[in-house]
Amino acid sequence: MDFTRVNNELFAFIEKSPTACHAVRELEKMWQEAGYIPCEETKQWELKEGGKYYVKRNDSSIIAFSLPKKGMDAMKGFHGICTHSDSPCFKIKENAEMILENYTRLNTEKYGGMILSTWLDRPLSIAGRVMIEKDGKTRCRLVSIPRNLLVIPNLAIHMNRDMNKGVEYNPQVDMLPLFGTRDGKGLKSLLAEELNREAKERDEADRVKEEDILSYDLFVYVREKGCQIGSEEEYILAPRLDDLQCVFAAGQAMVKAQAQDYANLCIVFDNEEVGSSTAQGADSTFLSDVVERIGSGFGKSSGWLKQMLAGSLFISADNAHALHPNHPEKADPTNRPVLNGGPVIKYHGSQKYTTDAKTAAVMKLLCKKAGVPVQSYTNRSDVLGGSTLGNISTSHLSVPTVDVGLPQLAMHSAVETAGAKDTAYLVAVFEEFYKGE
Repeated sequence: MDFTRVNNELFAFIEKSPTACHAVRELEKMWQEAGYIPCEETKQWELKEGGKYYVKRNDSSIIAFSLPKKGMDAMKGFHGICTHSDSPCFKIKENAEMILENYTRLNTEKYGGMILSTWLDRPLSIAGRVMIEKDGKTRCRLVSIPRNLLVIPNLAIHMNRDMNKGVEYNPQVDMLPLFGTRDGKGLKSLLAEELNREAKERDEADRVKEEDILSYDLFVYVREKGCQIGSEEEYILAPRLDDLQCVFAAGQAMVKAQAQDYANLCIVFDNEEVGSSTAQGADSTFLSDVVERIGSGFGKSSGWLKQMLAGSLFISADNAHALHPNHPEKADPTNRPVLNGGPVIKYHGSQKYTTDAKTAAVMKLLCKKAGVPVQSYTNRSDVLGGSTLGNISTSHLSVPTVDVGLPQLAMHSAVETAGAKDTAYLVAVFEEFYKGE
């Protein structure tokens, strides 16, 4: 396996994906180059056996599907991989500019469960989508300001001598990013300027004025680029590894996938970090809507669809906690995944994860066929763990599912650490899964 090439491609994908909408746009480009055809939820779908398609919702979630060449009558079920496009960060509020003497700060709020201290004293910027008015209609534009624009400054230790004894950060007080000076350029002015610069690069004539901006979904993102570290470059360090590492692996596998006995699905949900209960989250009808439309597109009954779902298998792919070198006591005594040890199968007795003996056995066999090591993860019995996509999406679509992830350190930090071999391992396993054998 060419680990360095895969990591460089992962870093490029992450750099171009500062928000969920940008990640979806990158997947869309990736899949279009591989021959996938866009469908729109508001229009009739013209599907063909053996065809490759994708559909977006809210520009922040996307599902690609590849139909078997053998025909729908010979189809055995669906093979799907679920991931999520969002990561913990700061969301910029409406009327965001806050003036204090000669400073302008931006009013923000937490999105997801963040390690707040890791966002301090780093070069940051702004990305998201902007809604503008053109000819009496609304238009959506993605924006990412590609320069070091913001900083959240720490308080000097001279002003808090107990800083190293532990600080509880107040998001409304301590975590507001410094944007500029009192008389500097405003946020909407900067957005219009960046939108016009991007339009010029694309040779588009339309220009945006500050007053054209109606609303926005904007987020603060970390500017650091991904890199390999370690004495033998055995680790990777990058922002948003949770869950863009799994998104990238699934997206790459879908490029090469040619459906055989099963229809392949790559499902990328938004809003996992805030509970998934949105129209584009795992707790929505997005996935069930898509599979129902696949069936109805070929005149299949609801009974046929239920038959297919009964013979299906899904992988819920969201990163896992690795054994921490400074805190080994936090790990389970016997299930202690490490970086570069391969994909992790996640178990939970109270079903926070969907894995059972059957689905775990299939995952282990896939890893064996792909020539990839495999690990297991459970929480300590006295520690409450998090949840993920699997048990949420299966409440809408009852399909046997296994929860997996790649081992990482410092989950939900502004910058996270993972193994340099593990992304390539996961791509190989996902490719094996999509073979449908």
